[in-house]
Amino acid sequence: MKKTSGKNLQTEVDACYLYQKLAEHEKDITVARVFSQMSEIEKNHAEAFLRKQKGDLPAVMPLPSFRAKTLNKIGKIFGYDYILGVLMDTEKSISHAIIQARSKNNLPITGTETNHVKILRSLLQNESRVTGSQVARFESRHRSVGGNALRAAVLGGNDGLVSNFSLVMGIAGATEGGNSVLLAGVAGLLAGALSMALGEWISVKSSQELNENQMQLEMEELEVNPEGEEKELALIYMAKGIPENQAHQMAAGIMSDKTQAHEILVKEELGINPEELKGSAMEAAVYSFILFAIGALIPVFPFFFGTGTTAIIISVAGSAAGLFLIGSAITLFTGKSIWFSGFRQVVFGLMAAAVTFGIGKIIGVSLAG
Repeated sequence: MKKTSGKNLQTEVDACYLYQKLAEHEKDITVARVFSQMSEIEKNHAEAFLRKQKGDLPAVMPLPSFRAKTLNKIGKIFGYDYILGVLMDTEKSISHAIIQARSKNNLPITGTETNHVKILRSLLQNESRVTGSQVARFESRHRSVGGNALRAAVLGGNDGLVSNFSLVMGIAGATEGGNSVLLAGVAGLLAGALSMALGEWISVKSSQELNENQMQLEMEELEVNPEGEEKELALIYMAKGIPENQAHQMAAGIMSDKTQAHEILVKEELGINPEELKGSAMEAAVYSFILFAIGALIPVFPFFFGTGTTAIIISVAGSAAGLFLIGSAITLFTGKSIWFSGFRQVVFGLMAAAVTFGIGKIIGVSLAG
């Protein structure tokens, strides 16, 4: 009970801190006010936890955690839309866990378990100066942060490290850490990085072409049937919980500017953020290549300077350290314990390498015989 209560209190404190940071760095006054209100809500939740304490919570309000402060620093570098995505994911996870716990204990689901995404939307939609473009911008920002660059960096480095670590250990097992390990490791690094880069280029390029085609069709529909598109936009806002009259007013205001109307319809109806289409497929391929290569370089690096058992041991130690750091970085998305995630990553990575090392050892003995 103590561990769970303390974790819940820290989650509320961290959310209060991060929502306040979002408010401080939000240029749109209306949206900033929403984030400030969310911060106050989280603060009230944390204070409620303290009032109900029975010896299982700290006597004073804890400070924001290392994770929350790290996320704030990342927000300064990558943009605070990323922090919003992390907060939304956290709220969804908490909501899902509460619902599961109630179901397991045969307790009724009251509807209060729903996450704060709905609260955010409700606050935004009930602001007196809210506009359709502000609602649409919030929705598109929330949708777009899931595929952010930081997540891609962590996963790309992980792919490179795990795959090349397994390859290097397989060759090391077959050759007892001979000179061929370096050749195989470098070849694996280049082949994997090039494959990742090509895959990323194709993925981005094809996605852009598909979205551009859908956007063109949407423009044609807007020109041919503007009344129908206005009704559709009003229905979208009504589905979000906006009153019918206000939804129609917002839709009519947006449709007065065809360019703005097309942008909003693309975001609301198609779920496409035009800003994301401006990204370069070649740039994405280069980043993918670099991130994979950095991870893949770790296990092969010791073999640039030596061979044999010593190089193998250094490779394993360096790779284990890299795996732990990657596992720790993943906690920025999951909120799990750094030690748990880090050591879990190390265990799985070492298991994969041990399997390939064993197979290499068997093959090496067989060839030698």
